[in-house]
Amino acid sequence: MATMEKVPMLAEGYERLTADLKQLRAERPKIVDAIEEARAHGDLSENAEYHAAKERQGQVEAQIAEIEDRVSRAQIIDPTTLSGDKIVFGTTVTLLDDEDKPVKYQIVGQTEADANKGRISYNSPLGRALIGKSVGDEIEVTVPSGDKFYLVDKIEFI
Repeated sequence: MATMEKVPMLAEGYERLTADLKQLRAERPKIVDAIEEARAHGDLSENAEYHAAKERQGQVEAQIAEIEDRVSRAQIIDPTTLSGDKIVFGTTVTLLDDEDKPVKYQIVGQTEADANKGRISYNSPLGRALIGKSVGDEIEVTVPSGDKFYLVDKIEFI
């Protein structure tokens, strides 16, 4: 049997997942009611409301199963309790690009990643390249737009 791999995430990501789970579980009875109401309309073969409700039920159940799996394997990491001189999950890192322009990222879990907010997944190409690096290390990352080069300028645990 395969081992259950932990899913690292920040506390806020865990709370967002549990809130999503609660919302989806609250939607279950409404979907059942919609299915019952559509069933009462008669012939199910041409009943669009029935088929739409059944499809939504399948989507919700799949989402619930996926979120329950992630929550059960969650390993909550608080970056403020970390220290060291290497980049790890939760680290906020300042990089200098080719033009010595600083860019700042926090290494987070997949569900928390949002590049526009400076949060990149530890599984992303840049995230994987950064893990284990120290201040002064140079990093080369291949992205769709080509190769990017960075210099690790600062590591913070905030």
